[in-house]
Amino acid sequence: MKKSTLIALTSLLMACSKLTVENYDKLETGMAYEETVKILGAPASCDEALGIKRCVWGDDQSKISVNFLGGKIVLTTAENIH
Repeated sequence: MKKSTLIALTSLLMACSKLTVENYDKLETGMAYEETVKILGAPASCDEALGIKRCVWGDDQSKISVNFLGGKIVLTTAENIH
């Protein structure tokens, strides 16, 4: 595969990412888990402790983390999204 083709494909995949500032700004305290998934897609991982479910979209370099209590957003954070 040519280097220019690889760069074009990488750029296209990044453009399709749902990890954007625009989508992050759509998240609101009290929003349901299902609504969050409609905006960001399926999370990369979720864990639960003491009744708080924490889900992460993305990876170590670029991610959105959302904490849910009772299925509703209580806290959101983002790292390196564009």
